Amino acid sequence: MNTEINKTLAVLESGGIILYPTDTIWGIGCDATNAAAVRKIYEAKERDDAKSLIILLAEAKDVFRYVANPHPDIVSMIFAFERPTTVIYEQAIGLPDNLVNQDGSIAIRVTRDPFCKSLIKRLKRPLVSTSANISGAPSPASFATIDPVLKGRVDYIVDHRRGEEAAAPPSRILRIQADGSTTVIRD
Repeated sequence: MNTEINKTLAVLESGGIILYPTDTIWGIGCDATNAAAVRKIYEAKERDDAKSLIILLAEAKDVFRYVANPHPDIVSMIFAFERPTTVIYEQAIGLPDNLVNQDGSIAIRVTRDPFCKSLIKRLKRPLVSTSANISGAPSPASFATIDPVLKGRVDYIVDHRRGEEAAAPPSRILRIQADGSTTVIRD
C-alpha cells in the first residue's frame, strides 16, 4: 500500500486528479487546496461549478482548520457516527472559492478508510471526493462500472481495491449548524 500512496501523492502534489476508492464509493479527487486541480474535476465530470464538492479529512479535529465556527463538540459528534457521514458546515475557511458552496458552506467527511487516511496525512491537506461519474449519470457501484471516458480524464487511477464487486452505499449527509442543530439531507 505504501508504494501506491507514494505514486498517488506525487500526482496530487503536481496538481493532478485521481480516481480512487474511498470509504464509500469510488471517487475523483485532488488536493482540496488547489483551485486549478478542483477546476479539472469539474471539467472531467462535466459538472456545473455551482454544485459544490465534498472534502475528506483524516482526523475529526481537522474540521477546525476548514470551518470558522463549528459546534464545540463536533469531534465527539463525528466519533459517534456509526457509518460514513458527510457533514455540511457553515463558514468554510482555508479552501478555494471554487470548492466552497455559494452560501459559504463546505461538505466534509472524516474518512475511516486506511488508504485514504494515510494519503491525506501524507499530503497534509484534505482531498476532494466526488463520485466517479459524469454529472447526471448514476454513481458507479464498483470500479468495473466506472465510465471509461471518465477513466481517461484523470491523471492517475489508484491500483487499490479495483477488484471489489460489493457495492458500498454513498455516505449519509447531515447539515450541522454551529448551535448543534442537525438536519438530515440524505440517510
